[in-house]
Amino acid sequence: MNGERYDVAIVGGGPGGYVAAIRAGQLKLKTALIEMDKVGGTCLHVGCIPTKALLETAEVLLLARRAGEFGVRVGEASLDLKAAMDRKDRVVKKNLMGTESLLKKNKVVTIKGQGRIRAKDRIEVTDSVGNRSEVQAGAIVIATGSRVGSLPMAPVDGRVVLSSDDILSLDHVPESILVIGAGAVGVEFASIYHSFGSKVILVEREPRLVPLEDAEISEALLRSFTRQGMEIYVGASIQSVRVEGDQAWSEIEHQGKQLRFHTHRVLMAAGRKPRTEGIGLEELGVQMERGFIRVNERMQTSVPGVYAIGDVVPGPALAHVASHEGIAAVETIAGLHAHPVNYQAIPNCTYCHPQIASVGMTEAQARASGRAVKVGKFPFTANSKAGILGQGDGFVKAVADASTGEILGVHIIGVQATEQIAESVVARHFEATALELADVVHAHPTLAEATMEAMFATDGRAIHF
Repeated sequence: MNGERYDVAIVGGGPGGYVAAIRAGQLKLKTALIEMDKVGGTCLHVGCIPTKALLETAEVLLLARRAGEFGVRVGEASLDLKAAMDRKDRVVKKNLMGTESLLKKNKVVTIKGQGRIRAKDRIEVTDSVGNRSEVQAGAIVIATGSRVGSLPMAPVDGRVVLSSDDILSLDHVPESILVIGAGAVGVEFASIYHSFGSKVILVEREPRLVPLEDAEISEALLRSFTRQGMEIYVGASIQSVRVEGDQAWSEIEHQGKQLRFHTHRVLMAAGRKPRTEGIGLEELGVQMERGFIRVNERMQTSVPGVYAIGDVVPGPALAHVASHEGIAAVETIAGLHAHPVNYQAIPNCTYCHPQIASVGMTEAQARASGRAVKVGKFPFTANSKAGILGQGDGFVKAVADASTGEILGVHIIGVQATEQIAESVVARHFEATALELADVVHAHPTLAEATMEAMFATDGRAIHF
C-alpha cells in the first residue's frame, strides 16, 4: 500500500477536477488525478456537452423548417436521430481527446479507480477489479461532483422512467414524454424532444418554470412553450408514476385536481445530489452541511490540507463555477494569492428554445435586499439583428441600484442569450453602472445592442423603443 507521493491529488476528473489538475501542472506541482471513469465528468459525458449538441440539432431542424422565410428552397426537413446521436458522440469524443491531451501536456498522472480518503495526506484507490493502491499527497482536492436526483413516487428504471443520463442514449423519439422538473435540465430536454416531434408534458412543483430565474423570464418562457404546443403544469406535484409494459401512467395534483397522463416515456429532471458519501469524509472529520462540504473562500475545508470544489460544496452547481473553484484551490495550495470566485457574477445559462441567460440578482431579490431599484427592458422585436435572424421573441431586462446606478442583475430570454450575457457578467464583476455599460459603443447591427438599450432604459433613455 506504499504509494507514490504527489504535491496534490485530486479526487474526481470532471470540469472542476481536471481544470484544477491542469492548473496544478502549469504551476509545476506533481499532480495525480483520480477518476473512476473517463475524465470530463458528468458535464462532458452526460451533461453540458451532449445535451447542447442535441439542442444544436434541434435549432438547425427548426431553422430548416423555416428556410422558406429566408428565401431558401429546401426539401421537407426531418430528423435523423441516429445521425444526431452519432454527431453528439463525436463531439463528446473530440472534447475527451482534447482534455486527455491537455492533462498529458501538463504532466498530470491520471489514476483510474475509486478514491477514498484515509487521512489528510493519503487516498486509497480501488480499481475496477478490486485491486487497491495508495496515493500520498501534500494536499487533497475533493471534486467528486454530483449524481442525478430522484423521487420515491417516480423511481427511475432506465427504460421507461429515465434519468437525464438515460435519455441521451434513446434510439427513438418517443411519441410522448412527461418531464418532471422545469429547471434548466427539464426545459432543455423539453425543447429537444418537442422539436424532435414528441408530445411534451412539463410538470413543475414550483409556481413557475425555471424558478431560479427572474419572474418575468419565467412568464415569457411559459408563453413561448405554450405557443409552441407543449402542455405545461406549474405548481403541480407528482403523486405517482406506474410503468405498464413499454409506457407509463403518471398522476399529478394541480390546482386541487387529480390529473392522469399516459405517456411513452417519463423523464426525471428533479435536480442533482452531491457525491459525498462513501469517500471517507466522516472518518476524516470534514465539516458537512446538508450533504455538502463546508469550505471558505479559498475552497479549504475544516481539515488542513484538504480542499473541496464543484457540486460537492454549497453554491451554484455549474461546470464553469467548479472550474474556477478548482483554480482557486490549486493556486492556494501553490502559495499564490488566489482570487476567490465572485459568486455575485456567475452566468446562468439555459439552452432551451428560446435561450435564457442571467447574472446577479432578480428584481425580486434586489427589492427584498432593501435596495431601491430601477429596471430597464428592451425587446428583441426592436433589435435589427434579431429581425435579420427572424427571432424577435424575448427581451433584455436590467436591474440597477436606484441611487448608485450599479448593475445588480441582467436577465435575457431570446436568441443567443447564452452568448449575449457575457458582457453583463464582466460589467457585474467590475461593479459597473448601467449607464457606464450603456455608454460603451456597441456595433450595429448586433444582438448586443439590446443590452445597451436595456441599460439606457434604466434611465428612461432607450433610443429604439
